Amino acid sequence: MKNLKTIALAFVVALSTLAVTAQTKKIDIAKSNINWVGKKVTGQHSGTVGFKSGALVFKKNVLTGGTFVVDMNSLTATDLTGEYQGKLNGHLKADDFFGTDKFPTSTLVFKTIASKGNNVYTVTADLTIKGITKPVTFDITVKGNTATTAFNVDRTKYDIKYNSKSFFESIGDKAIYDEFELTVNLNF
Repeated sequence: MKNLKTIALAFVVALSTLAVTAQTKKIDIAKSNINWVGKKVTGQHSGTVGFKSGALVFKKNVLTGGTFVVDMNSLTATDLTGEYQGKLNGHLKADDFFGTDKFPTSTLVFKTIASKGNNVYTVTADLTIKGITKPVTFDITVKGNTATTAFNVDRTKYDIKYNSKSFFESIGDKAIYDEFELTVNLNF
């Protein structure tokens, strides 16, 4: 019986040690941002989209997890103003692109994380856009209370095919490239 108590006590101590070493750091959504660039044959557009929530998980100062929710209704072009900005924003939020009425959020959930050294990690995560989940892989750098990453997303994997040359071969100079670029800056 004494051995059983000793084992149980050791188990409780081990669990409490794990709980202490795991730390979830919520992002500051006002200071964190996502910048995007979408390119087409005749140029490009750029803009921002905001976070609804997000957190990184650390154990002993090593990145072990992350979950983020993006507010797709905050999607806006920053390279245009006035009427043209309104038209582009409306089109990006329409069903041709992100369908924000039906899909007001997108999510990113870290699945595997491998350290590359010097606070750089390779992450494979599940990215959900328009209710479709696909894996994405990217490097993320963590420094103090900040983290940064940049990666491309193939929009056609999320049923965003508008003016894609992959689906409309004769589109010519109206083609929009399948991949868009994301640059993410996190503050927590």
